[in-house]
Amino acid sequence: VQLQASGGGLVQAGGSLRLSCAASGIAFSFAKMGWYRQTPGNQRELVADITNSATTNYADSVKGRFTISKDNAKKILYLQMTSLKPEDAAVYYCAVYPTNSAGVPTYWGQGTLVTVSS
Repeated sequence: VQLQASGGGLVQAGGSLRLSCAASGIAFSFAKMGWYRQTPGNQRELVADITNSATTNYADSVKGRFTISKDNAKKILYLQMTSLKPEDAAVYYCAVYPTNSAGVPTYWGQGTLVTVSS
């Protein structure tokens, strides 16, 4: 399984970024996937996840600003981030879960850094 995250960078507060995660080695269209983020000294936290039936779940802190989606044909997971805040700055990781009902991912991507300037 390989998960390759990209799209991070430096953005001003209020700006937007789109993260991508290219997946291989999994049955992508059947997979539940998610985005997590982590800042130094803190635990990795769920940002959003999406089931194989496109049911989505978001952390309260990003609801209404972030959108998770899957392109099954391209095998890419996306995270569209808008109205970014300094507190959104983190390393963002994509992940795949073992089942649609699982709460803990099995595989992780390498992370992509998002920096938000105020």
